[in-house]
Amino acid sequence: MEQQSKRIPALDLIKGMSVIGMIIIHTLLTFADVKSQSESAIGLFIVFLGRGTSIFLICMGITFMTSRHQSLKSSITRGGMLLGAALFMNFLKFIFPVIFGFAPHNFIQRYGWHAPIEQQYLYLMLLGDILQLAGMSLLFVGFIRKYVTNKYGILAIGLLVALVSREVSGINIDIPVVNYVFDLLFNNDFPAYVYFPVFPWMSFIIIGMFFGKWYQELNYNRPQLFKNMLYIGIPFAAIGAPLVFIYGDYNYNGFYHMGPGGVLYFAGWTLIFLWVIFKISVNIKENKFMKLLKYCSKNLTSMYMTQWILISWGKGIFGFRENGITTVLALIGMYIILTFSVQILLDLLRKKSQKSKAVEVLN
Repeated sequence: MEQQSKRIPALDLIKGMSVIGMIIIHTLLTFADVKSQSESAIGLFIVFLGRGTSIFLICMGITFMTSRHQSLKSSITRGGMLLGAALFMNFLKFIFPVIFGFAPHNFIQRYGWHAPIEQQYLYLMLLGDILQLAGMSLLFVGFIRKYVTNKYGILAIGLLVALVSREVSGINIDIPVVNYVFDLLFNNDFPAYVYFPVFPWMSFIIIGMFFGKWYQELNYNRPQLFKNMLYIGIPFAAIGAPLVFIYGDYNYNGFYHMGPGGVLYFAGWTLIFLWVIFKISVNIKENKFMKLLKYCSKNLTSMYMTQWILISWGKGIFGFRENGITTVLALIGMYIILTFSVQILLDLLRKKSQKSKAVEVLN
């Protein structure tokens, strides 16, 4: 069976929607004042959308199992590249504006700092986000893909990561480099220094790998795969809900540092959501909007970095959390256009570079 037939168009659409969604969410969180975020209907809805990280991670796990690049070396290499990209992005997000004097004062004051803040450059460079999570996780899940051949064994590892997450939360050793690695794995600070620690967030990727393995065993039968997601998602959500709402201190210590019940709850609703999107997508014919979403899916990492850099630079122009909802909606439209414009420019530059190399080879 050819590689193309292994692709799941519904996942491409979902990842494409996540690109547009993250621009909307990050623009609101960066520029909207507290009232607009917490009291307006639009603000509350966008903040709610920001709780959809598990959707992207489960999709990542599924495509990881069906990727053309199946070697352990490729997983480790990709993980290292993402960690390097994360450092580069943080430099452009945080340090570049400080060096050139357009970082807003209230953003610096948020951390209790006073200018000049050169001594805080390392802290800003190492702030952990989704790229660090993806990079660190790839260093681990490559071994799972290579050595765990039973799909239920993969699922058990994913659930084990969730189960122990609260027990290992906050572990650190007072050795600078080692301590940063431990922060990426187990951090529980709030406000967050590492927003998505590997424990528990890697469990969503591994749960996705379980379904990716199942997809292979189903001989790439998409309808059956999504039915299985529904059948697993319902009990996950049913088990996770009471753990979150009754025993929340342990199972849901905030969105970024949830425990096992939170993982089950969010994974359950994510799997149900994926089934719903699949049922909708099979009845939709290819159109320009779907092509746009597939383009976003293909360029997800670069568009993620681009939108964050552009939004961070904009703090020096539009202020940090100082705007009403009307202004923020206008900024959302502007940043969607800017992000796509930069991505298209990058594509053109890459194609030009490839064409030049091809000409050199011919000569």
